[in-house]
Amino acid sequence: MSNNFYSYPIKLTPSIRMTYTDSRVHVGRLKNAVDFITRKNTPIMAALDGTVVDVKQDSDTGGDTEYYDKFGNYIEIRHPNGEYSIYEHIKKDGSLVKKRDKVKTGQIIGYSGATGWLAGLGPHLHFDVHKYFGEGPEDYETVEISWQRD
Repeated sequence: MSNNFYSYPIKLTPSIRMTYTDSRVHVGRLKNAVDFITRKNTPIMAALDGTVVDVKQDSDTGGDTEYYDKFGNYIEIRHPNGEYSIYEHIKKDGSLVKKRDKVKTGQIIGYSGATGWLAGLGPHLHFDVHKYFGEGPEDYETVEISWQRD
């Protein structure tokens, strides 16, 4: 379980579906990831206060096979207790933040898109909370998310 409590990164409405199990990619180190199936251009909010550590927003390419993984746009934020959150598949030039920006819970940080490896889900927001255990960009494991209760 995450040590922090996170807010939903998208305002939930009847037209948005939240799923842990629809993506065949959510195995191994991504087993605790969640997808929010939504239309393109849906506002994405910071799930917790933190500092932006990485942004990629130069791609307008997405598809259903692993080949497209390198084309995925994202925003990554560092939080207390050594935890990070990532917001993936944002639209091209869809980030409203840059590296080293401080963000607050609920602040709009970008807009959803359909970039990267979509795994048959179409436009959606991939969200996970993870901890790094090494120096490489892939040296992380997702943790089960503790959601903030209103």
